[in-house]
Formats: sequence, C-alpha cells, structure tokens
Amino acid sequence: MAKILAVDDSASMRSMVAFTLRGAGHEVEEADNGQAALDTARGQKFDLVLADVNMPVMDGISMVREMRAMAEYRGVPILMLTTESNPEKKMEGKAAGATGWLVKPFDPDQLLATVGRVLG
Repeated sequence: MAKILAVDDSASMRSMVAFTLRGAGHEVEEADNGQAALDTARGQKFDLVLADVNMPVMDGISMVREMRAMAEYRGVPILMLTTESNPEKKMEGKAAGATGWLVKPFDPDQLLATVGRVLG
C-alpha cells in the first residue's frame, strides 16, 4: 500500500482522512499546514499528498508549488481536498501542479477510488 501525507489545519478532518486511508491499508503521516508538510516531505518519500487549500502559515497551493520544485516530488500525485470549489481556484491549483481536486465534505468511497486511480 501507499505512504500518504495528509495536510489540513483541521485536526478532525485530518483524522477522518487518515482513518479512511488507514482502513484501506495505507500508511498515513499528518501535517497541519503547508510548511509543516514541506518539512515532513523533505525527510521522507511519499507516494501521494492530500492537502487542503486554506491553511495558516502556508496555504495548499503554495505548498504544491514548493513541492513541485523538489526533484523527488515532481511526479508524485498531489490531490487538493478542500471546501473551495470555484473554477478560478481550481485553475490556480492545476497551474501550481495539483493532480486533482476533491471537494469537502468527502465521501470515503470516492476518496479511496480517486486515490486508487492516481496511484495506478
């Protein structure tokens, strides 16, 4: 199974995402903002990153840009899991390098199907 980094400033949302992913056999690390995610990503290799957009310290789209600048994360899928649904924000995420966009509240089955699809 995959090693996944879940990034969200909401502890309850991280908990629900981690519970869903661990239930499917994935290994999950958590970070509460984009900067903490980058610090965690520098120390280890993840197969997938799931991140919120609106977070303190560093938002998700800035985090995606920074991760894409790291050689080891150029090809790693990064999914945005957010309440943001406007097309401009989605285009900004895609331009930064986000692989996909899921809107909260998430459906656990849909999350797992999307994770399975992007991981191949």
